[in-house]
Amino acid sequence: MNRVGSVASEAAVLVGVLLDGRVGPGEALEELAGLAEAAGARVVGQLTQRRAAPDAATYLGKGKVEELKNMVRAVQADCIIFDNDLTPGQTRNLERELKLKVLDRTELILDIFANRARTYEARLAVELAQLEYSLPRLKRMWTHLSRQKKGIGLRGPGEKQLETDRRLVEKRINDLREELRTVLRRREREVATRRDFMTVSLVGYTNAGKSTLLNLLTGADVLTQDALFSTLDTRTRRWQLPGWGPVLLSDTVGFIHGLPHHLIASFKATLEEARQADLLLHVADASNPAVLEQISAAYKVLAEIGLEQKDSILVVNKIDRLPDRVRVEWLLGRYPNAVPISARTGEGLYELSLAVSETLSRSFRDVDVEFGIDNGRLMAYLAAHAEVLSKQFHAERVIVHCRIPQKYLGRIDANEAIVRPHRNGAADCLDSSLEHAAR
Repeated sequence: MNRVGSVASEAAVLVGVLLDGRVGPGEALEELAGLAEAAGARVVGQLTQRRAAPDAATYLGKGKVEELKNMVRAVQADCIIFDNDLTPGQTRNLERELKLKVLDRTELILDIFANRARTYEARLAVELAQLEYSLPRLKRMWTHLSRQKKGIGLRGPGEKQLETDRRLVEKRINDLREELRTVLRRREREVATRRDFMTVSLVGYTNAGKSTLLNLLTGADVLTQDALFSTLDTRTRRWQLPGWGPVLLSDTVGFIHGLPHHLIASFKATLEEARQADLLLHVADASNPAVLEQISAAYKVLAEIGLEQKDSILVVNKIDRLPDRVRVEWLLGRYPNAVPISARTGEGLYELSLAVSETLSRSFRDVDVEFGIDNGRLMAYLAAHAEVLSKQFHAERVIVHCRIPQKYLGRIDANEAIVRPHRNGAADCLDSSLEHAAR
């Protein structure tokens, strides 16, 4: 797989153009520096400019381009990384002026994903996103494009190498899309086989501590790093939820501000776990100064993939890194239903277990199921998927009073049983043993 633009071991100068409404210069490039380091680059300089709108030709103003030229010469930089998305023309003009490789934010994220992808599925997704990014930039990426081709079997004299390359890239993009559709269908079948369990999916900004939380709750040994995008592949483990029983807990790829749209689309199969989950745990890093912006960015990605209406709990992680409770209280003032925890120390996990149990219980129905006493299959089904509260036998019929998830209730054949709301009305409260078990 051809890399879009590697920056591993290179000395990089970071550039940010702060448009109206953006953060201040002191904070603007902090995340970009983390991304550059995650890609293996060494940050040797930074430059910011505030503008009402980007320059059409070079994004930066002419004076700043000259200042940047002097800086890269002084620090002996190997490449320049923008915290903005550049057009192919802007990148080409900057490289011509600065005589150095220029990458934008999207290209840097794609480089990190290319380095971190381990599974077949993730590698397919990254290659597709890279090629879709590269297609309008072929003139910049390959130096042989000015050559002409002639000969038998070609369209005719003078066909440019660029056109040949573009056709090859477009064919590969179509092939990758078909392969990923096959992967998505297989993933949908895999997720469907887990219908016997309630499912919870960890989502949120990259490096918020999702994998650490997965390890703590399930006893898994998933690799964790204090780095952006350390997880690209979905991992699912069984979580023995106190006072409830086993649920399936999945870790997913982290989100980030400005995550490329085609990259989200490429990772559709990877995000299938979150799409099918009964509950989302949105994990945020309370210790990050930009936590509010990160929460907002994660919500935007969830909306983009159609998950904004799904039940979710905001989990404010890394409270052990805060010097006092002031910041926690401030966050809870903004998000009153959030659950503060530390995935490193275990603080707040009891409250998180209670919140998850209560939220999952909202999908339960308190019903009476009446069916023939000889229907052992349905009796076994209720025993496996419902909380059976009582049984009443009447001649050849049995009435089972139970609390059952809506998704399991819908699978009971109307020809086999009569289902009606329990005569006492609303669903029972959580068993009082929940608190004792969770502790």
